[in-house]
Amino acid sequence: MIYLDYSATTPVLEEVLSSYIKVTRDFIGNANSIHNLGVKSKELMLKASKQIAECLGCKWNEIIYTSGASESNMTAVKGICESYKNRGKHIITSKLEHKSILETFEYMEKQGFKVSYVKINVDGSLDMKDLENLITEDTILVSLCAVNSEVGFKAPLKTIRQIINKKNKLTLFHSDMTQALGKMKINLSDVDLASFSAHKIYSPKGIGLLYKRANINITPLIFGLTENTPLRGGTPALPLIVSFSKGIRIASENLEKNVEQVKKLKQRLEKGLAEYNLHINSNNLCVPHIYNLSLLKIKSETFVRAIEKEGICISTTTACSSLEESTTLSAITNDKTVSTTSIRISISHHTTENEIDKFLISFDKIYNELLLK
Repeated sequence: MIYLDYSATTPVLEEVLSSYIKVTRDFIGNANSIHNLGVKSKELMLKASKQIAECLGCKWNEIIYTSGASESNMTAVKGICESYKNRGKHIITSKLEHKSILETFEYMEKQGFKVSYVKINVDGSLDMKDLENLITEDTILVSLCAVNSEVGFKAPLKTIRQIINKKNKLTLFHSDMTQALGKMKINLSDVDLASFSAHKIYSPKGIGLLYKRANINITPLIFGLTENTPLRGGTPALPLIVSFSKGIRIASENLEKNVEQVKKLKQRLEKGLAEYNLHINSNNLCVPHIYNLSLLKIKSETFVRAIEKEGICISTTTACSSLEESTTLSAITNDKTVSTTSIRISISHHTTENEIDKFLISFDKIYNELLLK
């Protein structure tokens, strides 16, 4: 099986899995308990949190552990809205966001908040002038992803921060950084809140985190709070936290080398697909790990299912909306043909040149077969 769907999820590294197993076996105490086993678990949790904080450039007590980025996203948006609604009820996002953000904004709109969407330029970038015009004295939150999950567009977070500060210094800035971690350098100084998920960086599913600047208040999504879970109730998932910490450290240490490897693989992929009549949706504004294209005359799902029979896994839009029209491409192109025939090939530094070559051979076979039907 050739796996080219790394943006949906990643396999767990052996060394990360080993950490998970060791902690599960050796640290049985609840970190909220006051006996020796509990204290031992609490100390390990603190050590893991400090390692994550060092890698991300924040304070360890600015980290809130969650079940994943979707929970982090909802905690950030809903938590800010409920805590700061007396200051204003206007919130801003874009159609480049993950479904967990878009649906949370739709929910908040039903709760009486005014939602605005930043316009998207034809090259997939956010319209910075439109963002500036949208921010008012009533705006309490802007939430824009660092990297779009479907096409890979990178947002200029520093520029966004400057625009927000220029128009309304009280407006908070949240960014879903799920697809950025392990693909580019992370700078949390540009944001007030940020969401991450472990399973995108070769760590287990079921653990994520929300970075929240220390001086910001949010209403918890899950109550049952303790000293060790001050903003998210529940028993700390210590094995997952420690393995996530290890995954972040590995991703941070080898970032530049891994990105260069992915760039070479993407060039090989681009060269192999250049001869076909395709609409290429990813461009130089995107991370190299995500390559999105539209087949134009072949439906996305039809192609994905056909190439899977060749032992190759790719995707259509995102794993959370894989059978739907691409929200991102619909917003950019307003062309239903482009947005319903797109496929996403997402690669990793673990991907080999041989796998790319085999994919290209299978692509040629399936593409030409389906064109004749």
